[in-house]
Amino acid sequence: MAELNTIARPYTKAAFEFALNKGGLDQWSEMLSFTAVVVNDSEMKRVLGTPSLSAEQKAQLIISVCDKKLDDAGKNFIYLLAENQRLALLPKISVQFDQLKAEHEKSVDVDMTTAYELDPQLVDTLAQALRSKLGREVKITSQVDQSILGGIILRANDLVIDGSVRAKLAKLAEAMNS
Repeated sequence: MAELNTIARPYTKAAFEFALNKGGLDQWSEMLSFTAVVVNDSEMKRVLGTPSLSAEQKAQLIISVCDKKLDDAGKNFIYLLAENQRLALLPKISVQFDQLKAEHEKSVDVDMTTAYELDPQLVDTLAQALRSKLGREVKITSQVDQSILGGIILRANDLVIDGSVRAKLAKLAEAMNS
């Protein structure tokens, strides 16, 4: 897994620098995200794995499926990846690109899991607290998982704050068993 991330990094960096210079970070993020979904499709994976197809044919296939979602630079990027046999890296490139974009824009996506739906004012208060703690603009996406029993779990990149009742009970059980 780490190896694929390492291989994808130079392509990501090149795409990011190009998009940044052209003022098209959002457009490139959308293009990469869309092409990543296309490449991840099981039928597309099967077709792209066909050894009889040339790199150009594989690139043309992806470009034809993506149609108007790609500009000329995006199409050239697909041709470059196909030529270097790196089309399978598109999902990794898309994720890395979005991370670079968030870093550049000083923003962070936070996934919040709660046992029950929270009041929107409470979510706004939490977002403000995270904004001041992380020093970044915060975008919260929330989901409900009743199995955590109560409390909250926050995930932002590598940071995980688990304040769930389930986690606290697990720690208590571990302490009692030691």
